[in-house]
Amino acid sequence: MINYNGKKFRPILNSENGETSNKTVFIYQQVGNIITSDYSGGQIKKGQLIGIIDEDGNIDIRYHQINNKNKLMTGICKSKPEILENGKIRLHENWQWTSGDQSEGQSIIEEV
Repeated sequence: MINYNGKKFRPILNSENGETSNKTVFIYQQVGNIITSDYSGGQIKKGQLIGIIDEDGNIDIRYHQINNKNKLMTGICKSKPEILENGKIRLHENWQWTSGDQSEGQSIIEEV
């Protein structure tokens, strides 16, 4: 299992209907197979996520965040890890809003 504890991630790509950007920073905490993160930056005033990591490092996530318009947004996300040549982690994400228009999107975040 991949250890995400203490790692910081920043988006490098996101669908147009997403709210995160390269100004958003995720700080991951992990205990066993449970992962949490606080995040903020860009359009996000404050966000939190919680998820479960499988033996291959894939993460099943639920998230909620307050954007710069003071709107509470919620969603689900499936993240698949890729280990880069430099040893850093890149996460390929498929997500869907469970609030608002309930649209879907893809993003990529990388360890900084």
